[in-house]
Amino acid sequence: MSDFVKVDVEDGIAILTLMRAEAANALSIQMMHEMNEALETIQYDRSIRVVIVTGDGEKAFCAGADLKERNGMSEEQVRKTVALIGKTISHFETLAQPVIAALNGVAFGGGLELALACDIRIASSNVKLGLTETALGIIPGAGGTQRLPRLIGVGKAKELIYTARRLSANEAFTYGIVEHVVAPQELLAQAKALATEMAKNAPLSLIQAKTAINQGMQTDIATGLQIESLAYSRLLYTEDRLEGLKAFQEKRSPVYSGK
Repeated sequence: MSDFVKVDVEDGIAILTLMRAEAANALSIQMMHEMNEALETIQYDRSIRVVIVTGDGEKAFCAGADLKERNGMSEEQVRKTVALIGKTISHFETLAQPVIAALNGVAFGGGLELALACDIRIASSNVKLGLTETALGIIPGAGGTQRLPRLIGVGKAKELIYTARRLSANEAFTYGIVEHVVAPQELLAQAKALATEMAKNAPLSLIQAKTAINQGMQTDIATGLQIESLAYSRLLYTEDRLEGLKAFQEKRSPVYSGK
């Protein structure tokens, strides 16, 4: 039984909630193990088409690494913990299903890095976020130096990382870090509405679209087009492709099975 992660599934949407509100949902070792276990289960559950990740409480999405837990660790233990943070965050990016980060509160350091590994970010209007590691004598070590430049451009990312600047939700929207800003009371409803809009489409198509985009972004355009072609070809002989075509011809909504 998980103590720090809760997963609720309804209508093909899994909501994964970080349950350490008293510690600003910081990434403890136990919680990260529970997160990875939950993601492994979600990965192979054909009924789950979209995932939403959010934090418990109103103050924090995720405050990043649990620095209190790190006190007293040996250098080797710190290295292992940092590696676990990177592995856990990357797990969201490599998850087959699309992932929406619903930022209900602060997202600093590893918390923002977690959000950057998701496909879409929706922020409550009261959110503060930033990659603040350089103010602590370190650098973003769980993908922040790589994912933020790819998302908003190198110059803007360098400015934010070098200054350890903390942004408001609206500033993050202007930078292109989050796709939507909503009122706090509307956050989860808006995330569910977006997830529902995605989930009505063919689940195998969502998986292959995510694969093509994520892998293609790491390459030149010619290689990216080859990746897209391979992803497309994987759908040609699926039942869902035939159902989509049949539904179009019959002028009705398709019923996709994920096969």
